[in-house]
Amino acid sequence: MATRISDDAQVAGDVTIGDGTQVWNLVQIREGARIGADCVIGRGAYIGIGVRLGDRCKIQNNALVYDPAVIGDGVFIGPGAILTNDRLPRAISPTGELKRADDWDPVGVTVETGASIGAGAVCVAPVRIGAWAMVAAGSVVVRDVPDHALVAGNPARQIGWVGRDGRRMAVDGDVLVDESTGTRFVEADGRLVEQS
Repeated sequence: MATRISDDAQVAGDVTIGDGTQVWNLVQIREGARIGADCVIGRGAYIGIGVRLGDRCKIQNNALVYDPAVIGDGVFIGPGAILTNDRLPRAISPTGELKRADDWDPVGVTVETGASIGAGAVCVAPVRIGAWAMVAAGSVVVRDVPDHALVAGNPARQIGWVGRDGRRMAVDGDVLVDESTGTRFVEADGRLVEQS
């Protein structure tokens, strides 16, 4: 499929967009961003300055991905999801002056390969969403999420483990099984360890 950029999208001149990527209406992609191949960026999405987006990602309508986020391959970011970048948000300084861009140091959200961020979820930087993890719709993530973890709520808490297809892992005694791949894991210290 050929790369497609809607006529009314605002894409800065130095943005890199990979082959086959689709950029829909009213999208804004800021300076220095790098967008991978075969991505879909939905209507009204915002991609901040210098954001890195891997291949085969889906950024749904009205999602906001603020710099300096780093998004791995195959990531899904649902409609209206927000990846923040300011630990101490204020419009003005302590003396009442309007803050400028150089008055703060942005911090980013990292989303690893295959992870999914549900509709309306908020990831409060700095956090890491692990590979193949899933953040439920409407959740507020304030701490790192392990690989394959399923988190939900405000603040988001782990409620299970999911496979690469997004379904909960099957339980076989003390072993968790990703039925989509057949991979077997054991849980150790809040993380999954693949069995050899």
